Amino acid sequence: MSRPSLHPIRSQGRDLSRCLLLRPAQLVLAVTLLALGAVDAAAQAKLRLATLAPKNTSFHKSLIEMGEKWRKSTGGAVTLTIYTDGTQGGEADMVRRMRVGQLQAGLLSVAGLLQIDESVTALQLMPMTFRDFNELDHVSEKLRPTLEKKLEEKGFVALFWADAGWVRFFSKQPARLPDDYKRMKMFVWTGDTRSSAVMRAIGINAVPLEQTDILIGLQTGLIDAVPTIPVYALAGQFQNPAPHMLDINWVPLVGACVVTKKAWDALPANQRQEMLKAAAEAGKQIRERARNESNEAVEAMKQRGLKVTVPDDGTLAHWHKFAEDVQPSIRGKVVPAEMYDEVQRLLREYRATGGKAKP
Repeated sequence: MSRPSLHPIRSQGRDLSRCLLLRPAQLVLAVTLLALGAVDAAAQAKLRLATLAPKNTSFHKSLIEMGEKWRKSTGGAVTLTIYTDGTQGGEADMVRRMRVGQLQAGLLSVAGLLQIDESVTALQLMPMTFRDFNELDHVSEKLRPTLEKKLEEKGFVALFWADAGWVRFFSKQPARLPDDYKRMKMFVWTGDTRSSAVMRAIGINAVPLEQTDILIGLQTGLIDAVPTIPVYALAGQFQNPAPHMLDINWVPLVGACVVTKKAWDALPANQRQEMLKAAAEAGKQIRERARNESNEAVEAMKQRGLKVTVPDDGTLAHWHKFAEDVQPSIRGKVVPAEMYDEVQRLLREYRATGGKAKP
């Protein structure tokens, strides 16, 4: 009887023989290299981040720079894809997409962050509470550990915090006093029931819309006024249907870049520190650029027909009294009472020291 052919496994046998003939040190090295290769393959992460920020704005460019630093610091193991202009939906949609794994990260304002935890409302939904950026920065830094802990408990990690300057009122008709806006239909973000509550508390008709529908809403008469930052108004060309702006610091537009804890924890620990460093640099850059660009955006819109109303001292006093009167409608209803009280405590402490933060 003839012997079975061994040709089909001959080459495999030779390869196996070579492996068996390796010296112990060589064998250990080979196994180590194979293991490292497996780790590298497992560490590959493609993170998808969504934002309402328009393409090629400073917000977008800072995120691109952050993503490039991530790629370099991880040796190409982490790549970041950025979706701008609300192409992934409104901020509530972005949060839902992150929860189901369609997205891993988002640059969100408070309107989106409150879909995760309502405590963040303390930084934005308290009208005319912060007198300047120094007060905002002080309170934000003090509240940061608490806010980040609450976000993490809900399954999200904050990579950085930032703001985009002061929200101003853009309207189709000229307006100077609060009563002027009570005759208008005011935009609020869809899903942002707390901003709607603030508007209703001050007697304004709030109309919920997605951020991407503002221009159409102004053009069709669905809304008459928009509280937003000048940079976004310029990018959206809101000054055409809404050529009037009241130059008042209503609230800061605060936000954060968050990533799902699931996606973050899947990254090797030795990669996260450099990624957090790059994220912090992006947050600082966004904050500084946005504050400077706010005034630049107003000047650019003025050249295109925007009419700016600068309130005198009497008008400002009226607005401050108005904001003070509405505070009882905010504490515990719009902003959690304990967070509201903590903001007020921090501000009193800061102001009592003449603007010098205590360690």
